[in-house]
Amino acid sequence: MTRKRLNQLLKQFAKTEILVIGDLILDEFIWGSVDRISPEAPVPVVWVDRESVMPGGAANVAGNVQALGGQVRLLGVVGQDACGERLRRELEDRQISSEEILLDPTRPTTTKTRVIAHQQQVVRVDREKTDGVRGTVLKRLLGIAQQAIPQVDGVIIEDYGKGLISPQLLKPVVGLAKRWAKVIAVDPKEEHFSYYRGVTALTPNKKEAALAAKMSITDEKSLLAAGRKILKTLKPEVLLITRGEEGMSLFYRAGNGPVRIPTVAREVFDVSGAGDTVIACFTLARAVGGSFLEAAVLANAAAGVVVGKVGVAACSPEELAEQMFGSTSRKAGPVAAGRRAR
Repeated sequence: MTRKRLNQLLKQFAKTEILVIGDLILDEFIWGSVDRISPEAPVPVVWVDRESVMPGGAANVAGNVQALGGQVRLLGVVGQDACGERLRRELEDRQISSEEILLDPTRPTTTKTRVIAHQQQVVRVDREKTDGVRGTVLKRLLGIAQQAIPQVDGVIIEDYGKGLISPQLLKPVVGLAKRWAKVIAVDPKEEHFSYYRGVTALTPNKKEAALAAKMSITDEKSLLAAGRKILKTLKPEVLLITRGEEGMSLFYRAGNGPVRIPTVAREVFDVSGAGDTVIACFTLARAVGGSFLEAAVLANAAAGVVVGKVGVAACSPEELAEQMFGSTSRKAGPVAAGRRAR
């Protein structure tokens, strides 16, 4: 990919709108220090210094779309509680509309509370209900999705297994998106792979791909076998398996490849949220007319940016260009698009 081509794609990001549908999570952090063990039980006593929250799950994917310069619509469900109100407020503070986030009084807002002392996580407390969304709330979700899909350029399904993503929701959503020729990318939950048949792209990590294929992935040969099995079973147009420090592998249903895309991360501090960055960038790039390979290369570069930051982060267009070509003051040749796996 040349710098000129990159600039063409990035320029189109600002004119592109993505609908993100998925499980919304409030990530809560309690920061403190430990200097003694409790006399009541053999556990550390954490002295709290500060607390912070941030939008997680599908909300973080929406944040990544926005950070890359795209426009985003976010569709999901929160509880009628303080955590739900806090999540909606955090989104609004980030200029992400919460108008299409529905309240469900029968379930709590999914909240993950992490207690961190001396940069180490002491404990995580989860509050959630994973039963499927049903009844009036499901009907309203479908109504909003059916109205939004003709208006957007692509759809991201973000499945964290918290109850929103179900066959009752996905079947009509995917059907409508296909009729309107929209990009449909899915960040899958391994238990739900059967839900995603016929989408544009699946973006599992290596562990999720192994579970989906019901086989171990230990080398290139087993990766190839697993990828082909998933393609045969679920028939996405492409399968993008993220492989951490080994980069990514892009499989085509048409039989080309797979293409191996080496990692471009210079330093790795934190892999949190890298998958959210991958699907956001991949979907944007494909929605603006990039090839599957161009979209994967950009997503790989964007992931390389965020793993070089501490904490859940996002990638800006400027950082993406810097990652691929270095400083604008330097001359740079084309960036390799990846190599075919042998």
